[in-house]
Amino acid sequence: MSQMIELLKSFPLSDGGFSESRLDGVRFFKSTQPTPRMPLVYEPGICIVAQGHKIGYLGGRKFRYDANHYLVASVTMPFECETFASHEEPLLGLYIDVDMAQLHDLIGRLDLQMEITNGGEKPLPRGIGPAVMDEDMADATTRLVKCLQSEAESQILGPGLVREILYRVLCGTQAPVLYSLAMHSGTFSQVARALRIMQSDYKEKLDVEKLANMAHMSASAFHRAFKEITSDSPMQYLKKLRLTKARDFMVQESMKAYMAADQVGYESSSQFSREFKRYFGRTPAEMTRELRAA
Repeated sequence: MSQMIELLKSFPLSDGGFSESRLDGVRFFKSTQPTPRMPLVYEPGICIVAQGHKIGYLGGRKFRYDANHYLVASVTMPFECETFASHEEPLLGLYIDVDMAQLHDLIGRLDLQMEITNGGEKPLPRGIGPAVMDEDMADATTRLVKCLQSEAESQILGPGLVREILYRVLCGTQAPVLYSLAMHSGTFSQVARALRIMQSDYKEKLDVEKLANMAHMSASAFHRAFKEITSDSPMQYLKKLRLTKARDFMVQESMKAYMAADQVGYESSSQFSREFKRYFGRTPAEMTRELRAA
């Protein structure tokens, strides 16, 4: 990973967040400060850490992703994460969005025949998990970062290298997760459909019965499968999604707390404040003061 680290250091990366690359769907990240365990949301993608490491916490389980393990998120996933970084050795890496058209094409060409059960004894795959960074995956990622130094190479070579990385993921231990996502039928795909609806319609009044109908499943089967994939019940997931969206409105658009609460579907500001503090460990007012002081 040493070559990738040096390449990443050559980019003017903002500290504590994402920086866009020359290629759509590929972002760099850097952090010189360790961060305690806190809630966040990952969109579907591949998180590759070149230096430093993170610990994720989900449903009583924890997983590490670092220079030896990349992370695959097949669906939008709220979970808790702790970052280990320093000024001397900052967290460095990149995040690659999963392109569904590419995913379908690759799976079709590979003629993958993986058994994804709709229940029974074998559990559904989790929506997020780490995989070993093997030599081929590391080589493809390094070549991608190198090509992103040039505008011409980014546009000419970049898409092919992203496709190669997605292929490498389909050769790794998280392949069943992506295969499940790409299926047009099956329990994982049905839940993923409901997750996409929750992502776009989070402000609406949604309940388990309505979501189950959208997924073409019974309420009990939907609830059970949803928790297997996300480690949350549908309503817990929706609450985390709404609170995270509200925080983003407050942070990114300087929106007042009561307006953010309304934007994500809360009818009671006091209920919003209580649940916000329970989830993030501080009230909306305390978070606003911290942002002003930063």
